[in-house]
Amino acid sequence: MMKKISKHNAQVWDRIVAQGSGFAAKASTRVLSDPHKHINIYNWLPQGVHGRKVLCLAAGGGKHAPLYAAAGANVTVLDVSEAMLERDQEMARQHGFSIRCIHGCMTQMPLLQDAEFDLVMQPVSACYIQELDLLYQEVARVLKPGGLYIVQHKQPVSLQCGAFPKQGAYWVDHEARHKGPLPVVRGSEHREEGALEFLHPLEDLLGGLCRRSFVIEDVREPWHGKSTAPAGSFFHRSQSIPPYIAIKARRRMDSRIAFSPILAETLDV
Repeated sequence: MMKKISKHNAQVWDRIVAQGSGFAAKASTRVLSDPHKHINIYNWLPQGVHGRKVLCLAAGGGKHAPLYAAAGANVTVLDVSEAMLERDQEMARQHGFSIRCIHGCMTQMPLLQDAEFDLVMQPVSACYIQELDLLYQEVARVLKPGGLYIVQHKQPVSLQCGAFPKQGAYWVDHEARHKGPLPVVRGSEHREEGALEFLHPLEDLLGGLCRRSFVIEDVREPWHGKSTAPAGSFFHRSQSIPPYIAIKARRRMDSRIAFSPILAETLDV
């Protein structure tokens, strides 16, 4: 079942790239000229990432990996969509970056070593898998003790609510403990058309990290609301329902793996 879901969503993202969707927009030259500004929005990386080993997880598309490479990191990007990875390869050739691209699923990363990375960053993507704990288990495995995991998720309530207003309000269409993939949506700016998405409650999004040897150091709700936006648009809906939750978590120390004092100095916030 897991392989079928992964294959389906990979095909969806390949199609999104082929359509030239904004969901797969590459980083601009202007953004790359000041990468730290864009990777350190909440001051979670005040010392930068220069020389650090960074995994951009489920983050293909020519945006995140090039940003971290421009900031001086040693970057690996893993994604289930080959078309999304091709965009990172294009950016690497265009700008002279060294980016290691791996085609694979975020819940099974056999090509990555234990304690290989100083930082794992993951944009919104956990909604495309059913078993969230498998993701957190793998992130804990490949991240060095004391390293950071910066991840953004879709808010559970955002996935529960309809894409468009009814009688001037956004309604809850799905139960909090909805099982299986959510019904596919059409025309929504909050969800990718055709993708299989799963609802993960906060006790799993947050508590799951704690149960996998992480300490949560900060949580933010990126604000995208705009009251003057047209009804049903991303910005209008975000005024009522925050679409995302961003989490900064640190891998707890583990006596079985040596801890780098350089890492602590570089990533300590």
